[in-house]
Amino acid sequence: MTRLKIVQAGDPVLRQTGHPLSPEEIALPAIQDLIVMMRDTMRDAPGVGLAAPQIGLAIQLAVIEDQPAYTQGIAAEVLAERERAPVPFLVLVNPRIVEYSQETVEFFEGCLSVAGFSALVKRSRRVTVEYLDENAQARRMEASGWFARILQHEIDHLHGRLYIDCMETRSFSTFDNMSRHWKDLPIAAVRQALGLT
Repeated sequence: MTRLKIVQAGDPVLRQTGHPLSPEEIALPAIQDLIVMMRDTMRDAPGVGLAAPQIGLAIQLAVIEDQPAYTQGIAAEVLAERERAPVPFLVLVNPRIVEYSQETVEFFEGCLSVAGFSALVKRSRRVTVEYLDENAQARRMEASGWFARILQHEIDHLHGRLYIDCMETRSFSTFDNMSRHWKDLPIAAVRQALGLT
């Protein structure tokens, strides 16, 4: 397993718009190998998504996977509230969100490139995404809940955006403090405690 270095906030590549990959580029052994290395790096971190800018490459490529092991120990009602279910390994090349729901959901997000921190971020509850897969085949998918959040987060990376650009600033916290103080509270209670209501 090859683990790539994950760049951190402040690195200029995280603020660039990645260039799209052609079907011919996707087929190159270098890109196919990169996909495997990104998958391994994401799993090792561990994380549920990794975009190419996070490993220093300004290209439109991201990988996503929300393994069942990541939700062990989380109560079924909490998973249902967050609309979180496992997501099999997925490769997104040149993804575009073509539809956003008007309905939004707020929850804590973290990022492998803003290591150790978390904040409340409001995202569309449902999205429709068009993209190419690892075989350069055109795909279209609809996602809701936690999966929609992951997609929006990773696609933002491909356009030079980080979750800190759209976070509720008063909620910004170390991951340890978020887990200690806010993790098991309803978001409405978190907002009230932080003076956001």
